[in-house]
Amino acid sequence: MIVVLSGNPRPHSRTLHLAEEVGAALADRLGQPVPHTIDVAALGTRLLQTGDGAVADALGRLRRASVLVVATPTYKGTYTGVLKVLLDQLPAEGLKDVAAVTVVTAGVRPQADATERHLRELLGELGAVPVTPGLAVVESELANAGTAAAEYVAQVGDAFSAEANA
Repeated sequence: MIVVLSGNPRPHSRTLHLAEEVGAALADRLGQPVPHTIDVAALGTRLLQTGDGAVADALGRLRRASVLVVATPTYKGTYTGVLKVLLDQLPAEGLKDVAAVTVVTAGVRPQADATERHLRELLGELGAVPVTPGLAVVESELANAGTAAAEYVAQVGDAFSAEANA
């Protein structure tokens, strides 16, 4: 199962759109169904409420994913706080052996690259197997999200194991 996770606090963001394009391109390449999307903007303040059903469902989907596309805009030089709030609710090794694709948007290339590296390290800390390289996109490239996603998946598609394709 492919899951797309958008860490943008704004609903219907360009970051979400890019992540969904990457997820769709991966699903097509791997012959899997359209990915399920988790948008932290839709979870809102429920991220901070103990035992919230929607948050528990999101965490369960993250843990069951075979491929996880995690996207974030760059905020203050790194991934968003709301994304971290959700991921902090996973147990140690909560993403063990999940193939994780990082998708980052930023105003300028150095910010995008640094944030992608930070996000990849965070996912690795949770036990995920980050796909390298991740996708770092600057704002001027966001108008062509479908093209950027297709080119990226063509570049990294062979990195997915038979388990990710199962």
